[in-house]
Amino acid sequence: MPTIRPVLSVFFKLSLCTGFVTAPILQASAADAKMEVLQRWKIGGEGGWDYLTLDSGSQRLFITRANRVDVISTETGKLLGSVPTAQGVHGVALAKELNRGYASNGRSNSVTAFALDTLKVIQEAKIPGGNPDAILYEPTGKHVFTFNGMSKNVTVLDATSLAVVATIPVPDKPEFAVDDGHGQIFVNIESDPGQMVAIDTQKLTVTSTWPLPGCNSPSGLALDGSHHRLFSVCDGKVMAVTDANSGKQVARVAIGEHPDAAAYDENRALVLSSNGEGTLSVAHQDSADRYTVVDTVQTQKGARTMALDEKTGKIYLATADFGAAPAATTDQPHPRPSLVPNSFVVVVVGTR
Repeated sequence: MPTIRPVLSVFFKLSLCTGFVTAPILQASAADAKMEVLQRWKIGGEGGWDYLTLDSGSQRLFITRANRVDVISTETGKLLGSVPTAQGVHGVALAKELNRGYASNGRSNSVTAFALDTLKVIQEAKIPGGNPDAILYEPTGKHVFTFNGMSKNVTVLDATSLAVVATIPVPDKPEFAVDDGHGQIFVNIESDPGQMVAIDTQKLTVTSTWPLPGCNSPSGLALDGSHHRLFSVCDGKVMAVTDANSGKQVARVAIGEHPDAAAYDENRALVLSSNGEGTLSVAHQDSADRYTVVDTVQTQKGARTMALDEKTGKIYLATADFGAAPAATTDQPHPRPSLVPNSFVVVVVGTR
């Protein structure tokens, strides 16, 4: 990606966070941050999808697909293999030093451990939490954390045995989580308005609960560890930026509709939001508390989850073609559109 050359704005910017006029800020040139769709890899196969997890070292992309994890080569775009899981698989966490991956199975309330080199299942373990969604590996304590939407808590597992170590209650449905590498995990709480909790990875307790003003139903979460900033994507086309030390909201950034994932590219000072409307919102980090939207990339409808390769700057998004929605029922008053069979694709975004 070309170097982003900031230029001094000649006007005062209205702070979306405070409503007060602030001093002039540095803004990035939109042309320098220009991204585009580079490739579309037709993967096909049955089933929906959820989180994407990238192992840039092995150039493999892990995508959860209903009852399996598909593994894609980021060199060729081809399917390398699949890990069979229980129904309703949501997320994948990688523990490279243990040669293990972990998948959270929402419908079966379980975790599947598999070997990273062979993709063979090692163990499936039931957990006491309901509907484990996001999943995270914390290397210092060698623990696996599952964030359970139905039971509104967090299950902590021993990464080797998958024995339950602790259960941590949270205020409401937990969504995506990030580890700061210094003893804290942060997790979005999907409430209206949204919240965020900080978890001590040694004590295995919640240490802070912070409000997210103007941020309803936060889902995707990313971390800028150098500047201690957290990026939560929310309903209403908003990304909330939070100081990870104080819990204070420092900015809000305009993004697209129906976001579900966020990413921070430290090398390029970019914050990203993948939006189900079919866009990728790109904001430049002018400073720790100031952000300028520099690009909106047209991707494909439904491409709301993603993975970032910080080495190359490429973004991988998953989606498919959609047909008509089935008729509404009492149990499903707002049914989702049907998926066109064998239309699943990975969309690759970057700069030429």
